[in-house]
Amino acid sequence: MEMVMQLLKSDTFIIIYAILGIVLFVGFIVLLYKVKNLNNRYKKFMKKLGNGKDIQQDLENYMYRVEKVEKQNAEVLSICNNLEKDISDCIQKVGIVRYNAFQDTGSDLSFALAMLDEKNTGVVLNGIYSREMSNIYAKPIKEGKSTYALSEEEKQALEKAISSKEVYNVRKI
Repeated sequence: MEMVMQLLKSDTFIIIYAILGIVLFVGFIVLLYKVKNLNNRYKKFMKKLGNGKDIQQDLENYMYRVEKVEKQNAEVLSICNNLEKDISDCIQKVGIVRYNAFQDTGSDLSFALAMLDEKNTGVVLNGIYSREMSNIYAKPIKEGKSTYALSEEEKQALEKAISSKEVYNVRKI
């Protein structure tokens, strides 16, 4: 232990320590020079790669635009999801049957029209035409069924609407 203490107090240790400090300082200066040289070479390489323009700036601009597009895509997806929720309550299925309600009228001027949403809920309209008058009746439909008695034509219109292939669905887009 005493030897170590003597070595620490000796001039030789201080000289070795000073030389080591100088070597480390010179090494630090050399490293700074190499980093500066490498940085200059990097800038030249990037300009050469970008055909005279700074490609790093182009990459930063590109990344900014990509982030902006990602935000816009998220907004568009959010709007589409809201529309998908709202559209399920809109009329999506339609079935119509034209018929002749009375024998004394000439054409199929009467009709039964079923308009349903995604869950087969909506209304059946029945327009009955005669020479003296024209009436329209509405019957509510819930999940494909009505609490009111349906005529044969109304049942046909309802069945056409339920089996309709023309269902609008946002997920198909």
